[in-house]
Amino acid sequence: MAVATAPKTWTPDQPIVQLIDVHKYFGALEVLKGVSFDVKKGEVICIIGPSGSGKSTLIRCINALVPVTSGTIRVEGIEVANPGLDKLALRRKVGMVFQQYNLFPHKTALQNVMMAPIHVLHQDKREVEERARALMKKVRLVGKEDSYPGELSGGQQQRVAIARSLAMRPDVMLFDEVTAALDPETVKEVLFTIRELAEDGMTCLLVTHEMNFARDVADHIYFTDRGVIVEHGPPAAFFSDPRDPRTREFLSQVL
Repeated sequence: MAVATAPKTWTPDQPIVQLIDVHKYFGALEVLKGVSFDVKKGEVICIIGPSGSGKSTLIRCINALVPVTSGTIRVEGIEVANPGLDKLALRRKVGMVFQQYNLFPHKTALQNVMMAPIHVLHQDKREVEERARALMKKVRLVGKEDSYPGELSGGQQQRVAIARSLAMRPDVMLFDEVTAALDPETVKEVLFTIRELAEDGMTCLLVTHEMNFARDVADHIYFTDRGVIVEHGPPAAFFSDPRDPRTREFLSQVL
């Protein structure tokens, strides 16, 4: 099997994630229409926009869950669209958390966090357990290690899902509408966890409809509509002085 590795020329001062003219078709429907942007190491990027604008497809392309039709995506220099891509190598660099928690219901919270490093990376169980317990503490779930997903609230399950992704020690975290299925009371728990990750220096890309959160934590906002980036900028300028009429229309409906 061909293995895609990061070129020796890639250095941390270059974009950790880079998209160049990315197009994606589903049949005759073009969902992404030439999307390009860079993400620097340690940046927090929020992608906002109406339903059907291509946000989730875009973020899934970065993790090779959805193949691009044309264009280039690089993560730490790895060519994501390379036919010989080693997906495991990519997934070790890029963690992803979805709207649905996708936890194994017959496994405890701790076991869910430990599974991928043990069964996918074949790491030592004792070392993985130590790391998993530390991650459970990080997401403020001490005492819930032996609980099953059905015994946890939605917000607690989502924090287990975040810990599970972090157990692979990624350099980039992708979040796809991770609070959309939660009730308002538990949304804050999950957003607080993501905020701490960002403050710790984790590179984060978030598809989100939480505008106040995006305003507070993002280094850069991208507004997508109908498969294109309509407007982007730092939160202060983006929210206070949007230039494009479509951006102004969207913000008037969600703020």
